[in-house]
Amino acid sequence: MEQDLVLSTTQGAVRTLTLNRPAALNSFTGAMHKQLLAALNAAADEAAVRAVVVTGAGRGFCAGQDLNDPEMATADGAPPDVGAVIERHYAPLALRIRSMPVPVIAAVNGVAAGAGANFAFGCDLVVAARSASFIQAFSKIGLIPDCGGTWLLPRLVGRARAIGLAMTGDKLPAEEAQRIGLIWQCVDDAALMDSAMALATKLAAMPSRALADTRRALDDAAQMDYGQALALEARMQGALGRAHDFAEGAAAFREKRAPVFRDR
Repeated sequence: MEQDLVLSTTQGAVRTLTLNRPAALNSFTGAMHKQLLAALNAAADEAAVRAVVVTGAGRGFCAGQDLNDPEMATADGAPPDVGAVIERHYAPLALRIRSMPVPVIAAVNGVAAGAGANFAFGCDLVVAARSASFIQAFSKIGLIPDCGGTWLLPRLVGRARAIGLAMTGDKLPAEEAQRIGLIWQCVDDAALMDSAMALATKLAAMPSRALADTRRALDDAAQMDYGQALALEARMQGALGRAHDFAEGAAAFREKRAPVFRDR
């Protein structure tokens, strides 16, 4: 039987996906990529799911690419085509996270290294245990940040810190990651999943379509001048203003009751 490399559970409107290769610190393999992408697609397609939490089994979140994965091997002993692995697995994964119709939270329970760190940073919000750490391990094996790292890092922490993290490959503790704005929140280890679930539950009760469009607007505006960003805001607000959730939110405000959002 095929091993369950990604575990999926649902609590209310929150889907939790757990990377499940604990003996290998949940490092990525081609097989795990396929299961993770399928699980994300399933969450995106299920209307009842309004927030997703991704975490890791055992003592680590994700140690990046498993260099012993058969997909990194070649029959004649030649160097593996790392670029092909990125195009086949990491690019679709990063793009799927950024196009999810609901918020995605990374609950980082231990080390997040290489592509594992950048996969977490690509999620909408990162909540990390105090003992967790982030490592841009690529320079130690002669590579550059991938899984969106070259795009994400300078936008999250600026060019100087991005280059420092990427070139040195030094371990960054979760508390420092929060201090410099790389992640949303650092919490005590014992409170990690409760904190992540509380945040996911809060977001699940909010207007999912507007939250997903907020992500898209912020990302798209980063490539625009001020006037273009204002025009984008007008277009997106126009569409959202015609949707159910705006009417429901306004009505609930006037009637002093809790809104019931349903757009996605």
